[in-house]
Amino acid sequence: MKNKLVIRTQMKRYIRLLTVFTFITTITSCVQDDDFSVPTTLGNEENQNLQTLLENGTEVSMETVKAMYQEGEVIEQITSDIYVKGYVTSSDFTGNFYKEFFFQNAPENPTNALKVILNRVDSYNQFNPGREVYINLKGLYVGEERVGNGVTTIGGKTETDQYGTTVVALTENQIKTNLLRSQNTTTISPKAMTFSQISDDNIGMLISVDNVEFEDNLEGATYFDPIEDYDTQRTLQTCDGFGYATFPLETSSFANFKDDLLPTGNGLITAIVNKTFDGSTLVLTLNNTEDVNLNNTRCSLLDPSDFTVIFEEDFQTAINNTNFDFEGWTNFNEEGNYKWREKTYSGNGYIEFSTYNSGSPVNIAWVVTPAFDMDAQDNEFLNFKTAQHHLDSPENTIELFVSTNYNGTDVLAATWEPISANFASQSDDWYDFVDSGLIDLSSYSGTLHAAFKVVGSGTDTTLDGAYQIDDLSIIASN
Repeated sequence: MKNKLVIRTQMKRYIRLLTVFTFITTITSCVQDDDFSVPTTLGNEENQNLQTLLENGTEVSMETVKAMYQEGEVIEQITSDIYVKGYVTSSDFTGNFYKEFFFQNAPENPTNALKVILNRVDSYNQFNPGREVYINLKGLYVGEERVGNGVTTIGGKTETDQYGTTVVALTENQIKTNLLRSQNTTTISPKAMTFSQISDDNIGMLISVDNVEFEDNLEGATYFDPIEDYDTQRTLQTCDGFGYATFPLETSSFANFKDDLLPTGNGLITAIVNKTFDGSTLVLTLNNTEDVNLNNTRCSLLDPSDFTVIFEEDFQTAINNTNFDFEGWTNFNEEGNYKWREKTYSGNGYIEFSTYNSGSPVNIAWVVTPAFDMDAQDNEFLNFKTAQHHLDSPENTIELFVSTNYNGTDVLAATWEPISANFASQSDDWYDFVDSGLIDLSSYSGTLHAAFKVVGSGTDTTLDGAYQIDDLSIIASN
C-alpha cells in the first residue's frame, strides 16, 4: 500500500512537471511564431557575418549593381566579394507587399533603389522600414523577376522559361548569410515629387506627393475593388491648371486595409514607386494607410474665362533648316558650334536643337525668350510643347530656367533658376509633342526671361538626339 502511494505521488509530480513544461513550450513557441515586434539587437552570428563582410568585402553603389544587368543579356552569378548598402523603404506588415522589399541608397534625397525578393513572409520583423541593410552579393544574381518588367532585382538563383531568364527568391539559408542588418534604424524622409517627375529611376523609393486627391467618381469606393482577383488601381489626381494630372495607386487583394473607404479630401500621400505585375505601368504602393493624409478641401481647377494670352509664339514663320533668329529671342551656343534651328514639317513650324554630326564632344545650346513685364498683370502661367527624336540617354537633357537679371545679351552672366516642367522623354514617340503643363510664374516680379538649355554630344551617338519646342505661350488673369 505504501509503495502504491509513493508511485501515485511520483506520477502526480511527473504529470505536474510535464504540464508546466508543455505550458512553457507552448508559450515559447507562440513567442517565436507570433511575436512581430521589431528586433532591437542582432544575434551573434549576424553581427559576426556583418563584421566579416565589412572587413573583407568591397562596397559598390546601387548604380553599379544596376549596371550588372541589361535586358536580354545572360544573368551571371556574382563571384566577387562585394556588397551594397541601403535603407529599407517598404514593409509587408499590412500585406500590400509580398516576399519582397525595396531599399534605397540614402535615408533622404536618394538617387537609386533596388528590389530584393526572398522566400519569407512577415519580413518586416527583420527588414523594417529605415533599417540599414548590407547585402553580400557574392553567390547572388541581379536581373528581373519577370522578363521585361524593368525592375532591377536581387535574387538567389535564376530560372529560364519560354520568355527568358529571371531571378527567383533568396532561400532561407541565403537570407541568413547574404542579407545582413546593422543595428541602425533611421527615419526615411520621403522624396517630395510631383506626378510628372516620377519615372523608372524612382522605382523602390519612398516619395511623397502633395495636393492630391482621389478621382471625383471614387467617393464611396474602397482601396480594393471586390470584383478584382489580385490588384486594384485607383486614380489619384492633382489640379494642374485647367485640368488634372493623374497617377495610379495600386492595392493588393491581400492588404489588410483593402476594404477601407477611400478618403474624399485633398492632401499628402506617401508611398513607394512601383510597377504593375507585367511592368507596363508605374504605380504607387502604400505601406499603410497612415501615409494617406487627405484631410484638406479638394482643389479647384482654373477657369479659362478668367485668363487671357499675353504672349504666344507658334513658330509658324520658321524658315526650314536655318539658324533660329526671331526678334527678341536669344540663340546662344555655350559649347560647340551648333545652335537652335528653325524647322517646318507638314505645314507646322517649330524650333529644334540636334547635336547629330556636330563633331563636338560636348554641345550646350540655349534659347531665351523675349522679356516679360511681370508687374503688368497677375497670375502668370507659362505653357509650351516639346518633342524628341533619336533620344537614347537621360544624359541628353533639356532644362527650363527663368531669370530676372538677364541683360538680353550675356546669357552666362545672368542668374538662372531651374523650373520643373513636363518634357518629352525617351518613353515618348519620336516627333510627338508633349504638353508641359501650366508652369506658375506668378511669384516673380520685374522683367523675366525664360530659357531652354540642351546638353548633348556630336561624337557620342548615345547623346546626339534632338529636342523640339513649339506653341509657347504665357497667360495671365484678366
